[in-house]
Amino acid sequence: MAHTIREKPKLLARVRRLKGQMEAVERALEKEAPCGEVLQLLASIRGALAGLTGEVMEGHLHEHVLHAENDRQRAQAAEELAEALRTYIR
Repeated sequence: MAHTIREKPKLLARVRRLKGQMEAVERALEKEAPCGEVLQLLASIRGALAGLTGEVMEGHLHEHVLHAENDRQRAQAAEELAEALRTYIR
């Protein structure tokens, strides 16, 4: 069973928290909150998203790269991770 399936409830809870944080930004903008408040909300979202991304990447690395069934699967998983990292750091 894939790590994202095993960890599905925990990952979905984090996604739902992120959704709530995005809604808080929307509410803050709607009520014309000070920009410092909006920036703080955005910084919190960025940190939460980075944490979620890191968790999924770590699971991918352990399950699909380190413990791959064969070299072909290992190479494919490593390339998937490399592509995600290239996109992430842009």
